[in-house]
Amino acid sequence: MTALRRRTTSVAVVLSAALLATACSGTDAEPAAGPSADDATTASSDAFPVTIEHALGSTTIEEEPQRVVTWGWGTADAVIALGVTPVAIPTQSYGGDDEGVLPWIREALEEAGEEIPTVLPDTGDDVPFEEIAEAEPDVILAPYSGITAEQYRTLSAFAPVVAYPDQPWATPWRDVVTITGEALGRSDEAEAVLTDIDAQVAEQRDAHPEFEGLTLAATWEQGGVFYVYADEDPRVEFMLDLGFVNAPAVDTLDTDESPFYFTLSTERLSELTSDVLVAYGTTEEELAAFLAAPYAQVMPQVTQGAVAEVVGEEFIAAVSPPTALSLPWGLDDVVAELEEAVAARGA
Repeated sequence: MTALRRRTTSVAVVLSAALLATACSGTDAEPAAGPSADDATTASSDAFPVTIEHALGSTTIEEEPQRVVTWGWGTADAVIALGVTPVAIPTQSYGGDDEGVLPWIREALEEAGEEIPTVLPDTGDDVPFEEIAEAEPDVILAPYSGITAEQYRTLSAFAPVVAYPDQPWATPWRDVVTITGEALGRSDEAEAVLTDIDAQVAEQRDAHPEFEGLTLAATWEQGGVFYVYADEDPRVEFMLDLGFVNAPAVDTLDTDESPFYFTLSTERLSELTSDVLVAYGTTEEELAAFLAAPYAQVMPQVTQGAVAEVVGEEFIAAVSPPTALSLPWGLDDVVAELEEAVAARGA
């Protein structure tokens, strides 16, 4: 069991709709660079005005925003990684602490000597319009969210709003960083953040040549439903960047229910062959129950112990999907689990 899993509070809750739809530690990994006092004036002088096209319209930002509000998933992370402290961020009930703040956000802000912003309440499918208005935003960034056209119009009365480029809850995490960089006049910094993360992933790949070419399948049994994640899912993509390849069985069994995942009858688990199985579980008990179930025992990966266990809200949230801050934060622990699973194959 990794140190992160021992430290993670295991709370039995259902994965949020946003995370599933994308399918959506204190660790020793260094978080992406947080804000500093010197960063406030580093936006490109010729970046504004900037117009950003998105699924709900076209938004023009006339000048560098000073008061940034974020909504949805991953955008607060991108803003902070680019050296800006938002004035308000959404609460995150899945993976967040008692205040709804994700650990990598808290760590990055504390490291930079910044205060935690206003944490906007979770109102279900609605948006906390009153609290956002009270934050007096210059811009509202929601490139990875589910805001509706009506909510977009209401928010636009407060400040320019940047919504998702195509579909709700479907923006690739890297695009969240680049869109945020464009909106803040920090496109060069956004590219630097992504380059740094790529370098960290490449370093891990080079350090683990045993990963190269092994097949991988990522799964989660939740509420009696068995999910398999496709290679388009961001939680799978970055693991493939470590040298693994998508298991052919994943493509063969894919029912096209979603671009990111499909469900599979437990009667067919023997067909889901791979060198390594990545298994998610909100709690140790949840995952242990799956691995001990008779239908799981027909899987060679399970009987060999070639299972990388991603357990606990924090650990799952860090990679579902990853963000500019969470991927560096959780990368070492993911690699440690994969290393253990690969070693079990030859034991």
